[in-house]
Amino acid sequence: MTYDRLVCANCAGPVTEGRCRVCRAHRERLQQQGPLGSLSPVALLTLVVLLMAAVALVAAHQPA
Repeated sequence: MTYDRLVCANCAGPVTEGRCRVCRAHRERLQQQGPLGSLSPVALLTLVVLLMAAVALVAAHQPA
């Protein structure tokens, strides 16, 4: 899940706004997960499918 859709249980505001210290702490933690941490599961699945298709194309064009 991307953090732009998370709602803080402490202040009931979006985590991206950082209204309270709990929001800010969670936002920092989520941003430190790396570049793939902020992608949605659908985007990650799409990346995996595209990577598998590229590998299959390369494998199909290899001389036997």
